[in-house]
Amino acid sequence: MPNSASDAPEGGLEDGAEYDLAVIGAGPAGLAGAVTASELGLSVALLDASGQPGGQYYRHPSPDLGAAHPEALHHDWPAFAGLVRRLAAGEVTHLAGHHVWTVARAADTEGSWDVHAVTGADGDGDRPVRVRARAVLLATGAYERQLPFPGWTLPGVVGAGGAQAMLKSGLVLPGRRVVVAGSGPLLLAVAASLAAAGARVPAVVEASDYLGYARRPGALLSHPHKLVEAAVHGAALLRHRVRLRTSSAVTQVHGSDRVAAVTVSRLDRQWRPVRGSGHRIACDALAVGHGLVPQLELAVGLGCATRRTVEGTHALELGALQETSVAGVWAAGETGGVGGVQLARVEGELAGIAIAARLRGRAMASNARRVRELRRRRARMRAFADAMAAVHAPGPGWPQWLDGATDVCRCEEVTAGRIREAVADYGARDARTVKLLTRAGMGWCQGRMCGTAVACLAAQAQGAQPEPPPERRPLAVPLPLGVLGALGRTPAPETDGAAPEDRSDGSDAVG
Repeated sequence: MPNSASDAPEGGLEDGAEYDLAVIGAGPAGLAGAVTASELGLSVALLDASGQPGGQYYRHPSPDLGAAHPEALHHDWPAFAGLVRRLAAGEVTHLAGHHVWTVARAADTEGSWDVHAVTGADGDGDRPVRVRARAVLLATGAYERQLPFPGWTLPGVVGAGGAQAMLKSGLVLPGRRVVVAGSGPLLLAVAASLAAAGARVPAVVEASDYLGYARRPGALLSHPHKLVEAAVHGAALLRHRVRLRTSSAVTQVHGSDRVAAVTVSRLDRQWRPVRGSGHRIACDALAVGHGLVPQLELAVGLGCATRRTVEGTHALELGALQETSVAGVWAAGETGGVGGVQLARVEGELAGIAIAARLRGRAMASNARRVRELRRRRARMRAFADAMAAVHAPGPGWPQWLDGATDVCRCEEVTAGRIREAVADYGARDARTVKLLTRAGMGWCQGRMCGTAVACLAAQAQGAQPEPPPERRPLAVPLPLGVLGALGRTPAPETDGAAPEDRSDGSDAVG
């Protein structure tokens, strides 16, 4: 069996190629886990939807754009470059452009897993791919949490992380005058990047109060480099004359066919708008985000246990060595709770060692000191991540931003008024009941964009603000119906990320 992408025969690997480990996700955590396990003697397949390694954090321009210095758009690029060098030098089969839609126990081989994927830039290829492995490492990352407000569906409103992705991978700006808003440390980095690239950023609007960090001095003192990062971003904002407004939020977007201005309102401690505090800021784009949510579809589909996080989302319940509650399945990075790139690398390396020890039986003893150091660093960084999450967690009063006509579910065009009607008139008390009554969450994104808002609106009658629990689904991503019909004739994985040329008639996507 070929062990690296460069060794794969033309046309791909044989059907159901077998490996010791399948790593899903080629971001910092997945890269660290894959190269560590490979260096400890395991055969590793690294599957990722993108055509290039790096994940969302290390998005970089396509070679076709001819960017001379892509590292200028990234923080801590040398660490990523080191992982890529180790990937190229090692025995890892990198399967780019592979969208994993489910993982299941192998029916004919005890203790093995079948990883099913589709290829193509958007996962629209109709040739299913199957990779078999003795262990699985989930490093699927996270996606942005969005809280709706009037006008958030206008063209020109993009996610904060989406604005950064546009800049890193496409070398384009979302607008010429961009307000950055939401909550979380990502906002400072996004604003600094946009300003450095030539955008005018009139304001960074942070819903939380940074004074919350002062109540957690231990977490700050244990991470002095985070203070340095904050100082660097702060200096960049001062240099570009970007105003920072805390305890504030964008509560309305104005414009007819595109963003023309936003209303910024002061917030009280519950994130309720202070009456009469709103004022307009002219802009042609808004980059907004309220933190990140772990991407758990594959893990929950496998039955992995989850826990409630400090900021109210759900993350995987993990053991001391990154193992999930399902034997043979490990996880690293944001799946265990959002904590940043350095924590992701540490957890990926720790998982790689643990998996090698389980499968080969000797790696743990020879790496005991390394494991102790990794666990110590993980504990320290997790403590800081929890402190950061507590500071920026959404307050219970944010639904007061919404008027009755505000679209909450964009896919199905379900308004806040319809959801409140389902709660008040029909007795809905949870997101699932609201979905049945209104179709909120039944669209293309399957509740990733609106799930938080729907659950909060449904729970208001009970005085609670829960994040919707992850739903167990057989399909983690949309895929053509032809893939399901062809499971018995699974072709080989594509190693170059290109979409297959042939298509079957059953190409309607389901998800």
